[in-house]
Amino acid sequence: MTASARTLANRRGIIAMIGAMTSFVINDAFVKYASASLPLGQIIVIRGVFAIAFLLGAAWWMGLASGPGARLKEVAERPVVIRSLLDAIATFTFLTALFHLPLANATAINMAAPLCITLLSVLWLGERIGPMRWAVIAVGFIGVIFIVQPRGEGFNGYSLVCLLSTFFVACRDLYTRRINPGTPSILITIGTAIAVTATGVGLSLFQEWKPISAWQLGMLGAASVFLSCGYTLLIRAMRSGEVSVVVPFRYSGLLAALTIGFAVWGEIPNALAWIGIALLVSAGLYMVLSGRSKHAKALMAEARPGD
Repeated sequence: MTASARTLANRRGIIAMIGAMTSFVINDAFVKYASASLPLGQIIVIRGVFAIAFLLGAAWWMGLASGPGARLKEVAERPVVIRSLLDAIATFTFLTALFHLPLANATAINMAAPLCITLLSVLWLGERIGPMRWAVIAVGFIGVIFIVQPRGEGFNGYSLVCLLSTFFVACRDLYTRRINPGTPSILITIGTAIAVTATGVGLSLFQEWKPISAWQLGMLGAASVFLSCGYTLLIRAMRSGEVSVVVPFRYSGLLAALTIGFAVWGEIPNALAWIGIALLVSAGLYMVLSGRSKHAKALMAEARPGD
């Protein structure tokens, strides 16, 4: 891939990542609001049914669900199934934490995923990072500690559950790159929606379902649309460009989380959490800027091959 083509792929991945993160935060807000009176399993199942119906409709419209172009069987391929299972675990642990944490804090902890991904990309994909990036990763994890606050009076044990979810998110996103590039993103999204919904069905067997209002049903329906869009955009983002350049744009969802958390629940992170958020964002921005600088140099070298 030439430097110019790589830059274009990175740009598409970045745009998709920003769209995905914004969609996920809006979905999280709807789900968190509904969680005030509904059990987790019931929420996952209802939202999942909506999402699967929406995605199957989209797949049918694209000609992937019926006729000569039907490819739904690819949902059952091993790489897609493994990614879907990783996503199901990540979703279950994150929602468990989200129901007991402020939206901004849960989102901020989840923002450590780029740091985990960068580390795992060295182990799984053989990518190389310099000493400065190792230092930035360390700064980012210090930020996570400030947000989690394991010894502070504001400590919530669910912060550790949220951190566990972040690890599975990183594994899921990296495994996305092992899936056949020819497999449509929406089919991978359908596999994910089925796995997550199945998790909810299993959980709901041990929980009592409660009556649901039309308003709550509408919120979960809207959440499923944003969740489906987020899944599809995230898959496209992780299949475009370089991991170390695209994933830092996860931080774009933090602003949405802070805004919605304050507007809906009046949530304001404490001083240590703000410091942690600043460290995480700074670490991500450094990765982005250093990545751009590297690509700019590559473009200049390509434009002046005789130098």
